[in-house]
Amino acid sequence: MANHYHLDDQTIAEIQTSNDIVDIVGDYVQLKKQGRNYFGLCPFHSENTPSFSVNQEKQIFNCFGCGKGGNVFTFLMEVEGFTFPQSVHHLAEKSGHQLDLPQHLSEMEDRPKSEDQTILEAYQWLAKLYHHLLYHTKDGKKGLEYLHQRGFSDETIEKFQIGYSPPSKDFIVKFLEKKGYHRQLMVKAGFLTTNDQTNYYDRFRGRIIFPIRNAIGKTVGFGGRSMDGQEPKYLNSPESDLFQKSKLLYNFDNARSEIRRKSEVILLEGYADVLALHQAGAANVVASLGTSFTDSHASILRRYVDTVIICFDGDTAGQNATYKTLKLLKKAGCYVKVAMLPNGYDPDQYIQEFGAEAFHQSILDTPASEMTFLISHLKKDYNLNSEGDRLQYVENIISEIALLESSIQRDHYLRELSEQFSISYEALQQDLAVKLQNSKKNDDNRKNFGNTNEGIRNNYQNKQKVLPAYQNAERRLIAFMLQNAQIAERVQESLGSKFNMEQHQIIVTYLYGFYEAGNQPNPSHFLTFIEDEPIQKLVVELSMLDCNWEISDRELEDYIQTILAEQDDHSKIKQLEREQKAMEKNDPVKAAQIAMEIIKIRQQSKRGSRS
Repeated sequence: MANHYHLDDQTIAEIQTSNDIVDIVGDYVQLKKQGRNYFGLCPFHSENTPSFSVNQEKQIFNCFGCGKGGNVFTFLMEVEGFTFPQSVHHLAEKSGHQLDLPQHLSEMEDRPKSEDQTILEAYQWLAKLYHHLLYHTKDGKKGLEYLHQRGFSDETIEKFQIGYSPPSKDFIVKFLEKKGYHRQLMVKAGFLTTNDQTNYYDRFRGRIIFPIRNAIGKTVGFGGRSMDGQEPKYLNSPESDLFQKSKLLYNFDNARSEIRRKSEVILLEGYADVLALHQAGAANVVASLGTSFTDSHASILRRYVDTVIICFDGDTAGQNATYKTLKLLKKAGCYVKVAMLPNGYDPDQYIQEFGAEAFHQSILDTPASEMTFLISHLKKDYNLNSEGDRLQYVENIISEIALLESSIQRDHYLRELSEQFSISYEALQQDLAVKLQNSKKNDDNRKNFGNTNEGIRNNYQNKQKVLPAYQNAERRLIAFMLQNAQIAERVQESLGSKFNMEQHQIIVTYLYGFYEAGNQPNPSHFLTFIEDEPIQKLVVELSMLDCNWEISDRELEDYIQTILAEQDDHSKIKQLEREQKAMEKNDPVKAAQIAMEIIKIRQQSKRGSRS
């Protein structure tokens, strides 16, 4: 992350200061304040219990689970795959800073672009072209009329940058070639298809084009919808490093701010449904990309919200998909509601027939609870006139009730079952108690095997407790030095870089130079001066230590003396080991006494490891 691109350090610091890490991380993670820090679900690994923390005062983040940590630049580099200059440029745009881009870009353009960069640029060009063709060509009028007939306004079409690909086989081929893109790379990207390596065609020709953007609004794929019975009805870009359907949600970039504001997201099945609901006044809508909803999708949504409203088609296939999606969202820790449509309707069709107001009042504003949906949905698999099926159905519903966290909800649905099937409430309660007990045993087993995030944090804390006294002294001393230049100056006079741990020596050497250059204490800015990733992570870890802002002269001196004593002990042990080796043959008793003395010194050096 060090600045090798001749970006001005002062400008970088200004950009960093202008972009609060809580706001930037908050675009990717739902953060909740607890004490000094903000906590949320880590975007870098799967978890249900938050182990990811952000410190606003120090402008750094850290995950106790996977070990990721850093400042606002590091976060974007990790979550978006940016280079350091790309993260600076992205944040400069957000904060309105003007960079001296000609020099920087010329230096970066001297380097060959990666395939992904080239393909990403081509996506942006094609998205603009397809949208232009929709409005400004004879062929495009056919697509525009189709969209208008579907009830989509020009404002909506413009908002989503919907486009049209002409039926011509080579129009897009020629366009890409004029822009300097090689045909074979465009085939690999999925823009073109070829049969014999001589004839190349537009993959999406004759289709309505829905640009699919990533979380920061860059087009990374297309969805093409046929209008004349062409199969398949929907055609997506092929899977690639840029376009991974299991990790993308349609309209997520537009909906994200409204999702955060409402703390709720509406999950749909298709592109047209998203457009229809957005036009009907629901801005917090997203959809999977014509594929099954995945664990990855669930994890993305859980990082942003607690509540998900599923609104899939009202037919059997849509309700089966609702059931599977509900289970994945519950597994991820979401609170789920279901907006249930009449059989035969999808959201777009319902709005066209009954209007936006009716859709809000009858469907969206009155969603069913997850249990109400499950009770209704699971009935289709049983013949309730059969005693065996009826009892099996009740057993399955009790299993679902056992998964509810609220005892009030469990009691409510248990009483409903009792009344509906004329079964003793006490008998149902006993059955539920057995299932809850079995569930508790499974949870205990998982905890015993350390398969929880709490276990991760406890392991982390335990690891800190068993460190030798001198190592703890060095860690805490550096934590204070990162916050106070005067303490760093006093340590430099007393110790210099003579710390016992090599990584600590590296950190303090950088830190002395950082302060001597006139910088004020700022762990987040300090990270931009360090290249080595393990050292960066250690700086973050030490910055997150819960140190008091004040340190007494006595405490400071104790830390220094503990560090120096380890060096004295180390030298003394080396001398004794040489003496022990010399005595092993001639005087074994003396050699054993020396060995005991070495053990005693080592034990004494470990005292205070709980400090």
